[in-house]
Amino acid sequence: MVIKLAVPNKGRLNERAVELLLKSGIDLGEEWGRKLYVMAKDQDIEVMFVRAQDIPAFIATGAIDIGITGEDLAAESGYKIKKLMDLEFGYCRLSIAAPEASGIRTADDIPNGSKVATSFPNLTKKYFKSIGKDVSIIEVSGAAEIMPYLGISDLIADLVASGSTLKMNRLVEVSKILDSQAAIYSSDASMKKYGAQITDVVASLKSVMAAEERKYLMANVPKKKLKEVQKVIPGINGPTILNIAGNDDIVAVHAVIRSKDVYNAVNDLKRLGAKGILTLSIDRLVE
Repeated sequence: MVIKLAVPNKGRLNERAVELLLKSGIDLGEEWGRKLYVMAKDQDIEVMFVRAQDIPAFIATGAIDIGITGEDLAAESGYKIKKLMDLEFGYCRLSIAAPEASGIRTADDIPNGSKVATSFPNLTKKYFKSIGKDVSIIEVSGAAEIMPYLGISDLIADLVASGSTLKMNRLVEVSKILDSQAAIYSSDASMKKYGAQITDVVASLKSVMAAEERKYLMANVPKKKLKEVQKVIPGINGPTILNIAGNDDIVAVHAVIRSKDVYNAVNDLKRLGAKGILTLSIDRLVE
């Protein structure tokens, strides 16, 4: 049976989401960028390109079976959907910000009756209720940063990544509502119906992410140095050791190592007399 998978059609989550699908082996064809939906080649997966903020509703209503969107959008939607895995990109936080000249620096400084502009009205209302502040929420569809300047609001609740946009608009971050990143979601109903297929998709994306952080290292090393070599490149479950034809004193050692360890590993292996050291990128790694 065909499962329907949704990814953001544009914005901060689109590029990386599509990259993960392609690297995982989901073939979208050559002209996917011009289409709103595409059937993956030789796979029972139909990929939909829709607005990131609509994906939680589509999952909850059964219009799609699995989707990639931000934790902020999933939380704002209020729908009971099931998070399957964090995707470790699109990091940001939903925060309250105030004009620099306001003197507001903490949530305690926010006076009752303040007006807050945001495209996250549900999360913002919930936050202010939790801290016992009575504020008015002004829902906007974008560009919340300009609202205090225009006199429309006293504060904003908006997504913050580096904070540079706030600084350019003379705003200061006052308090954080929640942290967010991209994640993959489904529903109980879809998991019950298509659980095996959905699990395969999630496992594929996970294997791509794992591979991006690792390298495959190969080296010919003196057999007498094997114990020291194993300490340098322990691998996942230990390095693979192969005999070399015609040379009983040298063995080939293969191991998967973390990308950040490559520099030290190569230099340590050289000091142990290793030759023919080679590192390769990995497409997918199932641990």
